[in-house]
Amino acid sequence: MDVPRTLAESRAAGRALRDRVPRRTQGALLLPERDPVAVIEEQNRDRLQELVPLRVGRMLESPFAFYRGTAATMAHDLRDGPQTGVHVVACGDAHVSNFGLFASPERRLVFDLNDFDEASDAPWEWDVKRLAASMYVGGRDKGMSEAECGEAAREAVRGYREALADLFARSALERFAYQVETDAIEPLLRKEGRDELRRTVKKARKRTSEQVVQKITTRTTDGRPRIVDQPPVTQHVDRVSVEELTVLFQQYREPLRADVRLLLGQFELVDFVLRVVGVGSVGTRCYILLFEGPEGEPLVLQAKEAGTSVLSRYGGMPDALPSGLVPAGALPAQGRRVVTSQRILQAHSDPFLGWITIEAPERTGRPRVDYFFRQFRDMKGSVELDRLGAAQFVRYGELCGRVLARAHSQSPGARVAHGYLGRSDTFDQAIARWSRAYADVVEGDFATLEAAVASGRVPAERGT
Repeated sequence: MDVPRTLAESRAAGRALRDRVPRRTQGALLLPERDPVAVIEEQNRDRLQELVPLRVGRMLESPFAFYRGTAATMAHDLRDGPQTGVHVVACGDAHVSNFGLFASPERRLVFDLNDFDEASDAPWEWDVKRLAASMYVGGRDKGMSEAECGEAAREAVRGYREALADLFARSALERFAYQVETDAIEPLLRKEGRDELRRTVKKARKRTSEQVVQKITTRTTDGRPRIVDQPPVTQHVDRVSVEELTVLFQQYREPLRADVRLLLGQFELVDFVLRVVGVGSVGTRCYILLFEGPEGEPLVLQAKEAGTSVLSRYGGMPDALPSGLVPAGALPAQGRRVVTSQRILQAHSDPFLGWITIEAPERTGRPRVDYFFRQFRDMKGSVELDRLGAAQFVRYGELCGRVLARAHSQSPGARVAHGYLGRSDTFDQAIARWSRAYADVVEGDFATLEAAVASGRVPAERGT
């Protein structure tokens, strides 16, 4: 829908949407007919086949691990459900484990979304449901009661709704500058949560390029650093050479900000490996690039393949960001989509973010493939959810909901969503009901994948 220009008109439009899509109806789970294993198999066809069993094995660690790897299935499941028709730049995979800490340009630790592979133009409700359902599935994984899981989902939505109201009490410039620093989170937590946050912050501050290099490299006889192979997670490959990657690095560096471009010009690529990451991303082409500066100082970048967003491929959304966010007449580029979305959704994004398109890549059989670049583990950290008690898990989900609201508030459509949500907890309760029903679906799909592995339909490598 077209978004009215003023906040007052947007709120009114949001309230009017309640007649067409009553908030309580958002609790209805309308599941399309589908084979969840077939969705996973379709995704696997575009991936490195030798890593597909590893991906499946990681998904089978638990229903929550399975949920983390099935953003595509959820996008497919959401496309026919009730929705307001109001779009934002959405994360596309806003589950609770995709929030965490990273360093701002001033080297302060901030708390924000940290995964944008699937980000694109989509209904705002889809991100909220992705987060809420992750609280329910994750709560069950932790052994929480059904009442506690329901509270976790409901509080995440309440945090989103109330934060959206707070943000739209500010000006557009204030919303743009708003960020959540760890110093602001700590007073909101009970003692156990504060202790866990401090532990996570301390660990994150140590995660620098220097620390990574110490852990994953050795020195050759001529004194040059070399990343140690740890197959199948980390290994050298012959699909591309250092010389070819250096050319691609120059291509990536060219459109960056002048100061970043000048800085990167002082570094030389000395080694690279294929690196397995996450759950849902296993099998995509992801490289760790090791550079050295003029005094031997290390810089570690990640170059990760960017495919079509699941919001488009499985959710039926346009394969594009909203008009005005990309140059007129530019070719669709998935790397640009990821980088542009991250810059919009995060309060402070990595200054090394960039993307390239390769026309004849790595014998993939595809005419072109996109990669996006970013720093690897630069003071990044995530709260270990299994260390949180039930009450702290609920509180943490609320904080994630508030951060998601900040991300959405950068899009004009969020003004309409704010009017639709209002002050009551009607929507919160509806999404909590939906999350319980969807958690049952996730567990059923998990069992279906287990059966497919047992029958030999799908290969799996566990414990890696």
